[in-house]
Amino acid sequence: MTTTTIQQLMQERKSVRKYKEGVVIPREQLQALLEQAITAPSSSNLQPWRFLVIEDQQVKKELRQISNDQEQVETSSAIIAVLGDLEMYKNAQQIYDANHEQGFMAREIADLMIKNSHALYGSLPLEKLTSLVHFDAGLISMQIMLLAKDMGYDTVPMGGFDKVKFAEKFELPKNEIPILLIAIGKAAAPAYGSSRLPVEQVVRYI
Repeated sequence: MTTTTIQQLMQERKSVRKYKEGVVIPREQLQALLEQAITAPSSSNLQPWRFLVIEDQQVKKELRQISNDQEQVETSSAIIAVLGDLEMYKNAQQIYDANHEQGFMAREIADLMIKNSHALYGSLPLEKLTSLVHFDAGLISMQIMLLAKDMGYDTVPMGGFDKVKFAEKFELPKNEIPILLIAIGKAAAPAYGSSRLPVEQVVRYI
């Protein structure tokens, strides 16, 4: 079987924790990366992801203190904080109006989706909304890491940080919750390899 580009990227992408310090990723590259990443699917296409891109060296140093002293928080080129908007359904009008305007759906379908999105997601308990935005954040985070590898950069996802202190430090609105930190930059040392369970052990067919 011929190996495709996406298969190569999946195989080559490793979690890198040692970064070359002082490497600056142009802002336009980071913007292009995220512009491509937001093509990820999401629940009812409500796109609950929000991002805080941290480039300032002093801020990264401070962030390290609430991120279990993980070196890569400070030494990577940037930290992409993936946030989840618990009020993402409030964008339903904008999203489905655009779907109609761009010819993706009829007006009556767009109107129905707007109504249903507010009714369903607006009534969900906080626990379920939180689970939902975490799920969607996982989808886009993988796209970010694969796209970064395709651009020649390395990444590592980090869930080990104080989310309460993060929200306080960066004055997040109440409807936004921090989910994941992704360090991005140039590797200073190869990533460790890692084994996987045999596919026969994790897959069942019925």
